Amino acid sequence: MSIENVRKIAVIGAGTMGHGIAEVAAIAGYEVWIHDIADEFLKNAMDKIQWSLQKLISKSVVREDLNTVLSRIHTSTDLEEVARGADFVIEAIPEKLDLKREVFAKLDEYTPPHAILATNTSSLPITEIAEATKRPDKVVGMHFFNPPPLMPLVEIIKGKDTSDLTVRATFELSKKFGKQPVVVNKDVPGFIVNRILARFMNAACWYVKQGKATVVEVDSAIKYKLGFPMGAFELADYSGIDIFHLVAKAMGERGYRGDPCPLFEEKYQAGEYGVKSGKGFYEYPSPGKYSKPNIPKDAGEKVNELEIIAPAINEAAWLLRENIATRDDIDKACELGLGYPKGVLKIADDYGIDAVVETLRKMKEETGREEYNPDPLLVKMVEEEKIGRKTGIGFYEYGKVEEKKLENLILRFEPPIAWVILNRPHRLNALTMELLKELNNTLDELEEREDIRVLIITGAGRAFSAGADVTAFMGVTPFKAAIFSRRFQEITVKLEYYTKPVIMALNGFTLGGGMEIALCGDFRIASELAMVGQPEINLGIMPGAGGTQRMARLIGASKAKEVIYTGDMIPAPEAHKLGIVDKVVPPEKLEDEARKLALKLAEKPPLGLLAAKYSIQFGLETNIWTGLAIEAGYFGLLFSTDDFIEGVTAFMEKRKPKFKGK
Repeated sequence: MSIENVRKIAVIGAGTMGHGIAEVAAIAGYEVWIHDIADEFLKNAMDKIQWSLQKLISKSVVREDLNTVLSRIHTSTDLEEVARGADFVIEAIPEKLDLKREVFAKLDEYTPPHAILATNTSSLPITEIAEATKRPDKVVGMHFFNPPPLMPLVEIIKGKDTSDLTVRATFELSKKFGKQPVVVNKDVPGFIVNRILARFMNAACWYVKQGKATVVEVDSAIKYKLGFPMGAFELADYSGIDIFHLVAKAMGERGYRGDPCPLFEEKYQAGEYGVKSGKGFYEYPSPGKYSKPNIPKDAGEKVNELEIIAPAINEAAWLLRENIATRDDIDKACELGLGYPKGVLKIADDYGIDAVVETLRKMKEETGREEYNPDPLLVKMVEEEKIGRKTGIGFYEYGKVEEKKLENLILRFEPPIAWVILNRPHRLNALTMELLKELNNTLDELEEREDIRVLIITGAGRAFSAGADVTAFMGVTPFKAAIFSRRFQEITVKLEYYTKPVIMALNGFTLGGGMEIALCGDFRIASELAMVGQPEINLGIMPGAGGTQRMARLIGASKAKEVIYTGDMIPAPEAHKLGIVDKVVPPEKLEDEARKLALKLAEKPPLGLLAAKYSIQFGLETNIWTGLAIEAGYFGLLFSTDDFIEGVTAFMEKRKPKFKGK
């Protein structure tokens, strides 16, 4: 079935996932019918959809009128009415296999023969659900993440009989929904995300159970050494210890091998589920009321974080070796489904696959647990010396790479490219004076290096930079704020007139001061998931590092006023239409696209690029006659360079020029 022919989408189940999926489908322009067993459930779902839509519209994530989107959503307690004429069905009822099989048998009877039947299950086997129908080739897993309107990942799971055509259509529909799909080629318990998460959570739990560290110490290492958004125990409390326990139990019943850490079982039996009960691994003000646990940055210094992430890497290697998912889909699932700053296979390359294997063997020796046996793929890679960045090849290929970690930045030297990575992922790379000072000094150092010809600036985790760290502004006087603005402006001017090309790779939230930095690049390449904007007006202030000037020069005064006056977050595709970003690519392609452009620029004459850049930049600040004079001056000057002679000689000899910047 061609996805272009999909008109009616049926969602079965109006709970948290069901109404969220229905909202996503309606936003994408589809006619949506929701079914549940009682009118009160459907009314509650519509109330929540309306509330969510109002939020998304207020932030300009959704551009259509509220009533227009709502008019596409219909509800009914009559399953046959909902299913009749549906082209695509997404089931989101409770995780009970018998109940799902019963519903799918009815859907098979009520829907047209061409309809695809998808299940949003997070742990149950697609194959067993499909057996309840006469069309197992058209039954597929379509696992959304909570909350569906905000979480970008969708796992598409192929059952034993699911056809490639069904998988392709589901993939295309996910893209139409504005999601980032990954394909699970085999129907294994936990699919990608839950399998990797289970290994990670269990390893963290055993680290505490064995007395190696406390809960706070382990969570500190996870947040500040690995750079994950939450610690393992913090995440368990936030999401619900009961959910983690039951999902892990369901996976174990279906063949997932592992030795569950008893701490989760103990908390579950005690009714200490985390935030929802007021107590879990941490304590909270009252049931359902969240307060951020106190996890000091230096608490995890003695924790060996590789012992916590190595089992997850091992699981990912198994998924890859068994052809359950591709390398890129595994890492995409980690980044988008779990919020990791990078996928576990990239993390393996950073630490060294030899170190991962050694750690796993040590853990196996200490505990005797079979799941710590290093996967044969990892062992083979070590034997072949494909151990990651240090050898130039691991799960990914690298050039000659050197990495240097500063307090707030990571510098990656990949001559002729240098990567400057804003590295405060736990704070969405919020800008502080310390970070800006490091950036300023780094720009000076890189300018002096002859082997570096192009800079790429990006962010760690799910943000480029969400702006200035607002907590640093509390109690700041107007005079000190003006000083901060001027110092920040000095850095943005340095970036804008940098003597080497600068590419901004916008990997996520690019807001406020982060947007002002991005505006200074020669090029802005954005992930499809990036959100850009100047939200300062919502704090009672305005951009203070050149945003009012550069945005207007980039997209015109009228559009710039709209961006700055409203303070709205703008999705990357719309930012592209406005001219704020130059290119939008899938998140897994962002680094490659930035590198590709950087390498292309690095082949050009450095002096020629600098002269062209200054001619354009200075010309924009003056009249056409002065601009033409600047251009003529630089044009003439370039005729005196060795690069000009090399360029002409190479042209005559029909070879590629080798420019040296002289």
